[in-house]
Amino acid sequence: MQTEMNAPHAPMQAEQPEPLRGFAFAGAAYLLWGFMPLLMKALDHVPASEIVAHRVVWSLPVAAIILFAMGRTGDIGPALRSPRTLLMATLTAALISVNWGVYIWAIAVDRTVETALGYYINPLVTVVMGAVLLGERLSRAQLVAVGLAAVAVAILTWEAGGLPWVSLVLALSFAGYGFLRKTLPIGPSQGFFLEVLILTAPAVLWIGYLATAGTNSFRLDMPLDMALLVLCGPITAIPLVLYAFGAKLLKISSIGIMQYIAPTMIAIIAVFVFGEPFGTARLVAFGFIWTALAIYTWSMFTQRRASAAEAVAATSVR
Repeated sequence: MQTEMNAPHAPMQAEQPEPLRGFAFAGAAYLLWGFMPLLMKALDHVPASEIVAHRVVWSLPVAAIILFAMGRTGDIGPALRSPRTLLMATLTAALISVNWGVYIWAIAVDRTVETALGYYINPLVTVVMGAVLLGERLSRAQLVAVGLAAVAVAILTWEAGGLPWVSLVLALSFAGYGFLRKTLPIGPSQGFFLEVLILTAPAVLWIGYLATAGTNSFRLDMPLDMALLVLCGPITAIPLVLYAFGAKLLKISSIGIMQYIAPTMIAIIAVFVFGEPFGTARLVAFGFIWTALAIYTWSMFTQRRASAAEAVAATSVR
């Protein structure tokens, strides 16, 4: 969000309030993501690979319409002519495909609570990734938050007799996706269109193979499945675009808090709608995660206040 720090006679000017439409955009995105398990559960008899293929195919026209409406179709040509951009987009497309596939499969086999945990720990994994790959220094609060998350993973490993790999794969793949996505020299909507464009050919080939083998679920005698598979396109593309608009209008601290809406909704749906177990071990582990996220969020606010104070001090010195 841009400020007017450099405006004449405004060295001590207060920050502009965040527009309500920013919260509306981001909130709508997180609500759609939070309700998505209901759609995936309705398709739990369809293989995850087929659902991913249809998410790709039906996202493409939605993404194209959005780009056309935004007047940003001209950005795609240069991106397609850039080998580096295509390579990075292929990597991000592969990561998001893995994320989608594991998420869909986990919901189908009654492991939705594990998906919620994965998206809870995602911001903490992102912090660790920044420290390892970019040499970013972790604050004391961030170190404590990461440590508490590690304890939660250890508890779940002990409880399940193995690593909670669903949660870890979702967290790592999405954190890696976000990390690499920043390297794409195009906007979020253009980047998403490029990713689904790259994935469309293999998706169409896979759908065609299933149809030839007679094992596909997209058939005229299964109209409900056809409608739900088509719905996977807009329910994939629209939240991403809403989130992109919201993120541009809001502070990173606001987005940081709102990102917990979706996994909270997913956990509630998993336990109270799908009837998945949530025993003592999981309750303790989630308690550690929620504490870690509270510390992490508090550290974001304190860092932001410190940065704002430094900026005001530097401006007043001028």
